[in-house]
Amino acid sequence: MPRVNLLPWRAEQREQRKKEFLAALGIAVALGAIVTLGAKFTYQGWIKDQQARNDLLKTEISVLDKQIDEILGLENQKERLLARMEIIEQLQRSRPESVHLFDELVRTLPEGVYLTEVSQSGRRVQIKGAAQSSTRVSALMRNIDASSWLRDPGLDVVQTVNDGPSRNAEFTVFAQQIAMDDEEEFGEALQ
Repeated sequence: MPRVNLLPWRAEQREQRKKEFLAALGIAVALGAIVTLGAKFTYQGWIKDQQARNDLLKTEISVLDKQIDEILGLENQKERLLARMEIIEQLQRSRPESVHLFDELVRTLPEGVYLTEVSQSGRRVQIKGAAQSSTRVSALMRNIDASSWLRDPGLDVVQTVNDGPSRNAEFTVFAQQIAMDDEEEFGEALQ
């Protein structure tokens, strides 16, 4: 029987398959590397774009924060100006009140009574002075009670002081000034 040797043919076929396998493996590795690099560059591009959007938002937010601070500063300035305007309006309204107060003090002052000090805290008026007698102090309090600009007289102190040959009564009287903007009370006081 003749013997045929097929070994070299099989060995060549194995070598061919091995080369094809290595070539396919090389192509698969190359394609995997290309896909990986492509995905990496794509994700890096997306991240870069998102960071650019975030930076834009941060700058816009900082601009808006500055505008909000300016608005708050303007609102505070507006409130201060309104408070000043209110004080000025209040002073304008109360300007004639001091004139009326002094005029009314002169009108309510009976003969024989002398004022040494007049002070005011809010609407409360403190009147200090000297009178020839305590009955004149009573007359002053009645005049204050009947006044259209003063009300609620109250006596704090009456002292009899010997001043040489004469005797005087030193006194402290309190009263409430009627405000011009208190229309109800002011109207009642005038009637």
